[in-house]
Amino acid sequence: MLKYLIEKEFKQIFRNPILPRVIIVLPFVVLALFPLAANFEIKNLKVSIVDNSHTGMSDELIQKVAASGYFNLTNVSYSYKDGLKSVEQGKADLILEIPSGFEKDLLREGSTKVMISANAVNGVKGGISSAYLANILMDYNNDIRMELMPESNTAGKSLTITPLFLFNPQLKYSIFMIPALLVMMLTMVCGFLPALNIVLEKEKGTIEQLNVTPVNKFIFILSKLIPYWIIGFVVLTICFGVAWLFYGLLPAGSILTIYLFVSVFVLAFSGFGLVISNYATSLQQAMFMMFFFVITFIFLSGLYTPVSNMPGWAKAISVISPLKYLMQVMRLVYLKGSGFGELITPFLYLCGFAVFFNSWAIMSYRKKNK
Repeated sequence: MLKYLIEKEFKQIFRNPILPRVIIVLPFVVLALFPLAANFEIKNLKVSIVDNSHTGMSDELIQKVAASGYFNLTNVSYSYKDGLKSVEQGKADLILEIPSGFEKDLLREGSTKVMISANAVNGVKGGISSAYLANILMDYNNDIRMELMPESNTAGKSLTITPLFLFNPQLKYSIFMIPALLVMMLTMVCGFLPALNIVLEKEKGTIEQLNVTPVNKFIFILSKLIPYWIIGFVVLTICFGVAWLFYGLLPAGSILTIYLFVSVFVLAFSGFGLVISNYATSLQQAMFMMFFFVITFIFLSGLYTPVSNMPGWAKAISVISPLKYLMQVMRLVYLKGSGFGELITPFLYLCGFAVFFNSWAIMSYRKKNK
């Protein structure tokens, strides 16, 4: 009986003109394009410089800022009021004001002051852009000290820092996002499709035919889960290929470990989709319910910001998000090469979700004749 029910599910999927294309094309497009768009690296900052000095040293500082690679010099204003106007008009993100006695104070007193004014409407962008500019000023300050006071920089008293970046040496944010986007694809395909499955059968009336058959609830739910479990492996394999083809990224750890965790996650989230489908009475209702829960799970998963940065109440609530545990596993295995022994805790959580959601799906399915 199970064999024929699974065959029915696959026939329904392949007869649909949209679903097979979604299963293949959606992961391909998302993994190819989204890592470039979902990028939190802050570059191409627009800076307006107010040069009240007009000296060789101020010109040298301006050239250093422009050549840094982080800033685009929008204009050199003649007053702070003009620089502030460029910020208000959206032409600049921050202002660097160089005082009139810049070179004179440096040569005579050995110190001077400059002012950085950042647009903090976007607090993260304002803070990072100010830090970038402050680092450039510190570097310029060291150059000036070496030039003006070479005798104070004696050999043997300097400290050299050589950074070593592990697991993502190029510091590419796209490398960090690819494993998370892979989880998102599994969520969209293996969560939404089961959520719409039983609802579509309710709307077509075929669910009534199944209700009068001797198929018990366990076999019925299992026949709904297995096709999407297989589809999850297809989506995962496509994502592996796209990540390698477009970004040259291969898992640092075992692929079998990833497949193991994905098999449990897909089982859990497909069960959750079936729970939604059991309670929904229309396609629209199922879509809204699924969107509500998926968006909640995404915000609590650490997709963009680490869970450790969340407030205490959000950390406590994040334990209900299955996405959180698979994202941790994907990033650890993909980027660090972690083994199964280091991932036992998320594995147990995912197994708990699988048992809970699928048990709920079986109990909540209303079958008239058992």
